[in-house]
Amino acid sequence: MALSQDLLDILACPKCKGPITLTPNQDGLVCDACKLLYPIKDDIPIMLIDEAKPIG
Repeated sequence: MALSQDLLDILACPKCKGPITLTPNQDGLVCDACKLLYPIKDDIPIMLIDEAKPIG
């Protein structure tokens, strides 16, 4: 089950409070401003700064 568009519309990066986007394969959420990837596990976005992975 993919994340609903309504949920994506209200989610924000916990670090900068900016917008996030879904990755093409729908396994994470990306903040372009912070260059962080927040994973999605079992259809639940893990929106913890400590769990985020830096992206190039």
